[in-house]
Amino acid sequence: MLIYNVTLKVENEIVDKWVQWMTKVHMPEVMQTGLFVDSKLCRLLEQDEVEGVTYVAQYFCEGVEQYNKYISQYSQEMREKGIQLFGGRFIAFRTIMEVL
Repeated sequence: MLIYNVTLKVENEIVDKWVQWMTKVHMPEVMQTGLFVDSKLCRLLEQDEVEGVTYVAQYFCEGVEQYNKYISQYSQEMREKGIQLFGGRFIAFRTIMEVL
């Protein structure tokens, strides 16, 4: 099992709208690709929130094939939707992890 991990720093002024979009629109759209078996959105605690709130979106997939398919076929379009809505008001850092 792999976890596609996206860590995001979101400006304080858009946090509520961004969380609503992530939970009601974006994450369901990612799940509708059929490539992930589960997803979670977490807020990182004990972080300096002066410049924004830090979140982690995690998407769980069975293996590298599903992950690679998502990256090659869906990820660019999904990223662009967030940029269209929120511009440069958040930053994202992506990693992939293997569950042991």
